[in-house]
Amino acid sequence: MVTKVAFRTMALTDLSAVLCNEKSAYSHPWSEGIFRDCLNQKGESWVLITGDLIAGHGLLSIGAGEAHLLNVCVNAQLQGQGLGRKLTVHMLSQAKRRRAKSLFLEVRPSNMAARSLYDSLGFNEIGRRKGYYPGVTKREDALVMAKELI
Repeated sequence: MVTKVAFRTMALTDLSAVLCNEKSAYSHPWSEGIFRDCLNQKGESWVLITGDLIAGHGLLSIGAGEAHLLNVCVNAQLQGQGLGRKLTVHMLSQAKRRRAKSLFLEVRPSNMAARSLYDSLGFNEIGRRKGYYPGVTKREDALVMAKELI
């Protein structure tokens, strides 16, 4: 069980570990190009570290008083230990630090663990995006969730 974690800003040199975590956790992981684009923006890109291992990552875009949680990922072998909660709480604190008034995210309806986490952190479902996520045989909708930060 992982108990001690640290956070630091994501760097280009972290991308191999970040991509490894993505591939372990998602059927349709983000590409290296997407991460590079995010790192070039003015958002928040963080890695979660346990020991000397990059165990997860989170990315936010922030603008016009709103934040959008673009990606939260914990390596599949380390899931179920509360790291996703620690990472999401850290990302919420970064959005607040940047004076965002609300935070939005999308989640697959089939991702019950993530939905439960977001519900427990006070997010509310506010909409649905049809066919948002790629799937094995067909596209999956996204639930749009939001949380007020003030």
